[in-house]
Amino acid sequence: MKRLLFMLLLLAGLSGCTKKAATVPVAVAIRLPDTTKTTASDTLSYLALGDSYTAGVDVNQNDTYPYLLDSVLNKRSIHILPPIEIAKPGWTTVDLINAVGGSGIGSTKFGLVTLMIGVNDEAQGLSISDYRLKFAQILNTAINLAGGKASHVFVLSIPDWGVTPFAKGQGSTIGPQIDLFNDINKSVTLQAEANYLNVTDISRLAATDTTLLAADELHPSKKMYTLWTNLLAPLVTRKLKN
Repeated sequence: MKRLLFMLLLLAGLSGCTKKAATVPVAVAIRLPDTTKTTASDTLSYLALGDSYTAGVDVNQNDTYPYLLDSVLNKRSIHILPPIEIAKPGWTTVDLINAVGGSGIGSTKFGLVTLMIGVNDEAQGLSISDYRLKFAQILNTAINLAGGKASHVFVLSIPDWGVTPFAKGQGSTIGPQIDLFNDINKSVTLQAEANYLNVTDISRLAATDTTLLAADELHPSKKMYTLWTNLLAPLVTRKLKN
């Protein structure tokens, strides 16, 4: 009964982490790069794929990691256009696949792609084996959208929401599950020769520092997003300059 009540709470309140997976392509309104405007030849477009951790919840959009990364890279003279996001609270890997399929960006190529997906698969108790297949599918799509350049694709690990107040003390169950899902996305990413960044360890600092969390006591605050960006920016800089 206790577990049932917890799952009902999770489904009702995780507003950025759970929803029923879509089974048909999702029409997504996105802002494609404006090809009518003149930009420097070395200016790159940036696609951010994910769920609530990419879109942000209870935080200013400019304080999420895609926008912070964009700002840092431009300050480092790596010219990046503002992020184009395909990311919504509650999306599973299947939702993201369907959203990308319905977005109309199939022929668009990006100089930089980030990907963070899987927390809702874990939270909903979806199959680990299915996640492996679906994550490989969306990663392959991300690489294609990066013009086939796996070195321009950056996968971020799934944060551990089990340490947050929202988890109501279920961390001992949630944490090991997050690790299993991250073992999968890491192995698939490295096999594809894309880049992988562990932000899970940072997310676990919220167990003793709630300033890392947004007002909903679940999603990252600007402070946590900044810590992620501080790890991601040097990796992206190195790979893009190479």
